[in-house]
Amino acid sequence: MHEIPTVDGIPVVNLGPSEQPRVSDIDKRHLETAEDAVGRPAPSRWRLRLSAAWWRSLQYTGMALHFLAHKRPPNPTFTKSIPSTISKAKGEFTLQFYTPKGYEHAAKTGRKFPAVVNFHGGGFTIGSGTDDARFARFVLEKCHAVFVSADYRMSPENPFPVAVEDSADAILYLIHTGPKLHIDPMKLAVSGFSAGGNLAITSTLCLADHLKALKESSTHVPDHRIRAVASWYPVVDYTRPRTLKRATSVRPDKTLPDTLTSLFDASYLHPPSLGLANPYLSPIKATDEQLAQALPETVILYTCEWDMLMREGEEFATRLEKPPIGRDVRYKMIAGVPHAWDKAPDPTKPAEFSEELYRECCAHLSEAFERA
Repeated sequence: MHEIPTVDGIPVVNLGPSEQPRVSDIDKRHLETAEDAVGRPAPSRWRLRLSAAWWRSLQYTGMALHFLAHKRPPNPTFTKSIPSTISKAKGEFTLQFYTPKGYEHAAKTGRKFPAVVNFHGGGFTIGSGTDDARFARFVLEKCHAVFVSADYRMSPENPFPVAVEDSADAILYLIHTGPKLHIDPMKLAVSGFSAGGNLAITSTLCLADHLKALKESSTHVPDHRIRAVASWYPVVDYTRPRTLKRATSVRPDKTLPDTLTSLFDASYLHPPSLGLANPYLSPIKATDEQLAQALPETVILYTCEWDMLMREGEEFATRLEKPPIGRDVRYKMIAGVPHAWDKAPDPTKPAEFSEELYRECCAHLSEAFERA
């Protein structure tokens, strides 16, 4: 049977063999601003909203099929709408709480659970906080932790840096209110997929800067500790042209189609003057000092062999492991799979390798939670 390529659960038409991208000299240069990445004139924000709405409806259908495969993933136990406190774009966003066995008795027993704060994929433009429910099941069962998935505000309605700031706010919320929710703020971790994999990293950078500012203003912040970051096939460098990433991939025909990446970039990378080397956007451009200050001891990073983002993810993992950053990096490149392969809309079975790798990731998370 012919394999239908998908992106975050959406069936898409990809490039044919005769349409493989070619790299020109201009493609090899690093991009400096959003205008360099999106082009001129940029699509109207109104048109981007219509396109995003269309792709969101397709993605919803794809994820509905994805959830049908046995074993069915859990539903959220409860939700919380919280106000943004970091972003200048004031508003609210929702946190989806999935709770492990025994949580219902925590008020009587006084037990506090670890928590994994998660960010969904979809190019910062499509997707939902419930998309990673299959991963949530393993976090609940293997880590015995609360899984908190953020419905951060998306673009084009809320372009960069709102998603990063909301993600940092989600962690900050658990730092302040965790004990009331039977969560131990000393045992937090962050995870994310694709764009969410970027947020799992950049949210810690944003949070570190915010906490530093609070400390300088003598604002009290409860004791807390982020034990690990788990980032799945993240984008970490927006200064590299998409055409270069696609053309230098192991399988250019299996990479994200230009139809979607153009929508994602035009929606998120705004205004045109936005600098693409901003660490909240391209964490690979952060200084060693910034990364050493913000990232926890354990960094878990997965890339996909056929993904255009594989090379930058591998480069980032190698950098984090070496001095002066020196993190305990658990890196794995998953052979023979495209970007977001684990979100395949197959109602008959989970994606190949996905459950084994979710289990492995949770073993790393559990180890990080158990460290003194």
